[in-house]
Amino acid sequence: MIERRLEAQCLMFNAQCAMKIPLSWLQLTHEKIRLAIALAGITFADILMFMQLGFRDALFDSAVVMHKRFIGDVFLVSPDSTAFIAMEQFSQRRLYESLGIEGVQSIHPVYLDFAIWKNPVTAEPRGIMALGFNPANNILDVPGVRDNMSETQLSDVVLFDELSRPEFGPIPDLFREKGAVTTEAGGRQLKVEGLFAIGASFGADGNIITSDLNFLRLFPRRQQGLIDIGIIKLEESANLEQVLVSLKQKLPEDVRVLSKQEFVRFEQKYWETSTAIGFVFTLGTAMGFIVGTVIVYQILYTDVANHLPEYATLKAMGYTDWYLLVVVFQEAIILALLGYIPGFSAALFLYSFTAGATSLPMAMSTTKAITVLCLTVFMCFFSGGIAVRKLSAADPADIF
Repeated sequence: MIERRLEAQCLMFNAQCAMKIPLSWLQLTHEKIRLAIALAGITFADILMFMQLGFRDALFDSAVVMHKRFIGDVFLVSPDSTAFIAMEQFSQRRLYESLGIEGVQSIHPVYLDFAIWKNPVTAEPRGIMALGFNPANNILDVPGVRDNMSETQLSDVVLFDELSRPEFGPIPDLFREKGAVTTEAGGRQLKVEGLFAIGASFGADGNIITSDLNFLRLFPRRQQGLIDIGIIKLEESANLEQVLVSLKQKLPEDVRVLSKQEFVRFEQKYWETSTAIGFVFTLGTAMGFIVGTVIVYQILYTDVANHLPEYATLKAMGYTDWYLLVVVFQEAIILALLGYIPGFSAALFLYSFTAGATSLPMAMSTTKAITVLCLTVFMCFFSGGIAVRKLSAADPADIF
């Protein structure tokens, strides 16, 4: 009983000493060059993790921007469709059949395809996503579309996404200067009569929107009535789950019925599981973690090895292994926090730079910042836990 009390008092005394004596800070700052190298390594690892997570999130966010902007409750797609950039056509009759379901208010067919756009300045061709629907119906929650969609009732008039990549030409600048821009796409002369803002994605570098009739002129091989997406708006009093069940029971298997949330998830799942992109960015984050772990381990292990006689002396004076462990972990947390701050600041700059260069939605989020901070702390603690094994060799009898 007395031995347990003495052991508890000793542990308490060691903990108090660890808090009062800044041994961990003094050891880290004793060799400033080594500390600077350690912080540079942690900063690099943090930047690598931030960028990989940023690209991954930009991929998923940009892939579903259009999906989230659609105004609708239920979406019909072909069961053979895999993603927004690879939609298969189905008969528009399925949309009309859905009108017989109680709770359905209106239906809206949507056409999708890629057209070859010519830069009006350099005449260089580039594939651009074209979206077509009835201009009398507002199915996109995008200010530029709502305000200018009526212009597409005229022949060969389109709206241009001003957040498209610059390779399509300085369309926004030319439009603001001249009021209209004439170019060519799909072998037809088109006129840009309005701008909207959605942004590029990993699947499409740019977007144009026009009427369904202009879309069919732009793609003469497309058959009218074979659509890519069917949007269904429900009455305010309608029960979404009941309507989904009724639609799935009534419509044949040549069409897939999705809620808006399922439609968004349908796109995200493609990029997560059917492409290597999501895996690559996740692997890049893991590599950043490993790089940081190795760097911190080398620093802490070297520090422990160099001060092994001092640690042995402390043990001879009565300090326990727990006290020495706390000192090493304090060094780890100091390295983690000091390395995270410049890494976070650099990531903010790189996010802004990358967003401007690629038109991808690269932005810092609270979740991302906390995730990398937790990874950094765990990385340093894990390295400290491995390095501290060297302390078991700190036996005064062997060293002296």
